Amino acid sequence: MRHLLLALLFFTGLAHAELPETDWLDLMPPEDRKALEEMPEISHDSPEGDSTFYSEGGLRQQDQDLPAVMYSAKTVPELDGKAIRLGGYPVPLENDEKGNSTLFFLVPYPGACIHVPPPPPNQLVLVRYPKGIPLEDIYAPLWVSGELKVEQVSNDLADAAYAMEAGEVRLVTDEDLY
Repeated sequence: MRHLLLALLFFTGLAHAELPETDWLDLMPPEDRKALEEMPEISHDSPEGDSTFYSEGGLRQQDQDLPAVMYSAKTVPELDGKAIRLGGYPVPLENDEKGNSTLFFLVPYPGACIHVPPPPPNQLVLVRYPKGIPLEDIYAPLWVSGELKVEQVSNDLADAAYAMEAGEVRLVTDEDLY
């Protein structure tokens, strides 16, 4: 009986453990990662201090002179249907009646919605989170856990190569950093 209790406690603990972190670069196929590593430095000269979330054109690439990797929607098929945990920053799209964000893009760096250039489509994840989360600061990092899908998403703001049905969304805490 004692062994059964210990086994139950062990498996219960595993069920509540967080998934290991997935790196954003893992969402890019090897040829895109190589092209990104070989790409020259890009300037991020744009105003951050204005009160709008989105630059003209939103998260879409406006500079036609960038290397092809900055427009890439190539995905990693092995990630389709995989449960992952991804850290990033929100770009809110839809809220529920309480003002909680239920649909947002997750991006790899803060201010991606106002910097130029924005991330390529394979570095944008559309997150569907019906439970909703209050997003008071787009510079506050989030952990998002759920099933990643290879899904081409296009709206007025951006094109994304992935989407996720999030099971959990939470703010990154100081404890996460240690």
